Amino acid sequence: MSHTPHELAEEFPDKIDAMHELKRVNGHFRKLADDYHDVNRAVHRAETNVEPMTEMAETDLRRQRMLLKDQIAAMLADT
Repeated sequence: MSHTPHELAEEFPDKIDAMHELKRVNGHFRKLADDYHDVNRAVHRAETNVEPMTEMAETDLRRQRMLLKDQIAAMLADT
């Protein structure tokens, strides 16, 4: 575990402008990005023991983050 936040701007540095535009015009993308942010923060808080949780719960959050990231990546690939 890295203890480093996986912010979308860090994950997709070449797509920052596209992400801003999609957030502005596409409600589904905006929701995915918001959900990713919330899950990512929860993972980071768990990893740093700010909000400890079971290993299973942390693994589930990481899976959710990965699924959201995959959906975001698919939408960004179309830009």
